[in-house]
Amino acid sequence: MNIGRDLILVTGATGQQGGATARELLAAGHKVRAMTRKPDGEASRALAALGAEVVQGDLNDPASVERALSGAWGVFAVQNTWEAGVELEEVQGKRIAEAAQRAGVQHFVYASVGSAHRKTGVPHFDNKSRVEETVRSLGFPSYAILRPVFFMDNFLSPSFKQAIDQGVLAVGMSPSVPLQMIAVGDIGRYGRAAFEGHATLNGEAVDIAGDALTMPEVAAAISRAAGRTVTHLQVPIEEVRKFSDDLALMFEWFESVGYDADVGRTSARFGIEPTPFSQWAERADWSAA
Repeated sequence: MNIGRDLILVTGATGQQGGATARELLAAGHKVRAMTRKPDGEASRALAALGAEVVQGDLNDPASVERALSGAWGVFAVQNTWEAGVELEEVQGKRIAEAAQRAGVQHFVYASVGSAHRKTGVPHFDNKSRVEETVRSLGFPSYAILRPVFFMDNFLSPSFKQAIDQGVLAVGMSPSVPLQMIAVGDIGRYGRAAFEGHATLNGEAVDIAGDALTMPEVAAAISRAAGRTVTHLQVPIEEVRKFSDDLALMFEWFESVGYDADVGRTSARFGIEPTPFSQWAERADWSAA
């Protein structure tokens, strides 16, 4: 690829994975087109200030997707289950892959999820496995699949942060079970590597993670970073199920099986030093809302 000349379209560019990848690519001098539903938003303006071409696009609007793909050499494709729902996310993922193939995209990077290929029974894992199958079937000149595990950054989302503000890390996991995690910033670094190393990565799917901790260990790290005590509370799985059957199935799978990313081998191969959770927590904003 030609850095600074080959255009890379990043979907979800104002979200977590897309945003991190866009920033990494821009910092390395790549030509980035950032697709977003809100091109006038603050996050979009920040990307434009870094040199991105910001365009309006919606994965539910095929015409806007086709316009965004025009002239793109590469694509970083990510969808959001929690916004779209499991069924629509799958439609979106297949739609952009098929549109990218028609548009002549040379290298397609799909952001899946850790262990998507392992028949987990978790709906928002299994739908990504089906998108992966579509990507493989389309005959791109080259493609790669990244499978990140649970995001460290999830602990800053309202579903966790509100309780953390009250001194409680409420998670539907037992205290003895470790969970593999990754900093979203690291996903961006792997995203950049997936383009720069497209020739050697062609056809590969790589599970990526940065650390593995039990929930009491997570609570202890947050306590140190926040300067106040946070303790783990195991939420009964049936309480989780009342909120979301999908989430309950995911936590049950974490308990019984769990991710199996090879952190050391993958980080060595890519030359990416993983961010430990303690380091990520020190950088996060734990001030109460």
